[in-house]
Amino acid sequence: MTAAAAHDHRLAVDAEDFAQIHQLVHDFIRTKVVPREAEIMQTNEIPSDLRAQAAEMGLFGYAIPQEWGGLGLDLTQDVELAMEFGYTSLALRSMFGTNNGIAGQVLVNFGTDEQKKQWLEGIASGEVVASFALTEPGAGSNPAGLRTKAVRDGDEWVIDGQKRFITNAPIADLFVVFARTRPADESGTGIAVFLVPADTPGVEVGPKDSKMGQEGAWTADVTFDGVRVPASALVGGDEEKGYKAAMTSLARGRVHIAALSVGQAQRALDESVAYAASATQGGKPIGTFQLVQAMLADQQTGVMAGRALVRDAAAKYVSGEDRRTAPSAAKLFCTEMVGKVADLAVQIHGGTGYMREVPVERIYRDVRLLRLYEGTSEIQRLIIGGNLIRAASTHS
Repeated sequence: MTAAAAHDHRLAVDAEDFAQIHQLVHDFIRTKVVPREAEIMQTNEIPSDLRAQAAEMGLFGYAIPQEWGGLGLDLTQDVELAMEFGYTSLALRSMFGTNNGIAGQVLVNFGTDEQKKQWLEGIASGEVVASFALTEPGAGSNPAGLRTKAVRDGDEWVIDGQKRFITNAPIADLFVVFARTRPADESGTGIAVFLVPADTPGVEVGPKDSKMGQEGAWTADVTFDGVRVPASALVGGDEEKGYKAAMTSLARGRVHIAALSVGQAQRALDESVAYAASATQGGKPIGTFQLVQAMLADQQTGVMAGRALVRDAAAKYVSGEDRRTAPSAAKLFCTEMVGKVADLAVQIHGGTGYMREVPVERIYRDVRLLRLYEGTSEIQRLIIGGNLIRAASTHS
């Protein structure tokens, strides 16, 4: 990206306008969503009035460019909102996360003009829910093991395969599907991306998965059985774009997930401090005990380190300085950090922290997934280590 392009890109929403958006989101989360967390958990869905409010605020398209009806926020602004979304039930963010993130960004960065015209405005308004169909039973964090196939047949493509754990699959209108068009070879991975409307014959969405946590965030298997799409459904009109599209979207998504982790860690810390200041043991608030203060100190330090790392990684991504190592480092550190902070939160709450209606119990379950999706912690370590060694060997 040229300096001028980077500059223009940053000015899509200026600091003053963004401050207003940020404040609106902050208030919406704290006053409208937080009071209804128990309801979201019990009903396993986001109430329709909250969905309507999120759509009205532009949250389904906050990271989609303004020319397509989105707010046009860059990643440095995205992470500030993600830290707010992370403060409450993670299911809320899941509802519009794929539109702004991994699915929407594939179209924004790799789609043809016709594809953008056809889909992006609907995605930005929330009329269209886009779902990112990459993961399979035999291919998760590393897409190279992909088995879903797409075969050219005249001016159509025929797609066959099974996807697993696909976020928003039960409510999706559009699947962004990764499929192999040929075996990997020297010239590339042979993975292409297709836009498949959910109502296309042969697309079958399985029952909602029952998960450990994140109630209200729906995932399911999706099967493609002889699904025919026109040649115009090939993203970017190019078979070679698929793998790159996946990697680019995932790298950006990793910084977003890291920010989400910081938000959830901040919430766990706030719950812990409030409990330590009010709960008593032997007539004294437990927060006066040094060992409890030590746990709070570790939580606070993790949150502050994570927030600084997320902001730094987002800035480096936007400037183009680092779109490989920093996203993985941020995701690795912040998702591991929030796991520790949530664990300490339960410890500080004692037996109360193990009770189903207490926020830290839900947080403890919800954050476990953050170390797994959009690339496990192990995959992040391989990316970081591999990048460091590659850089060293090119310099030597």
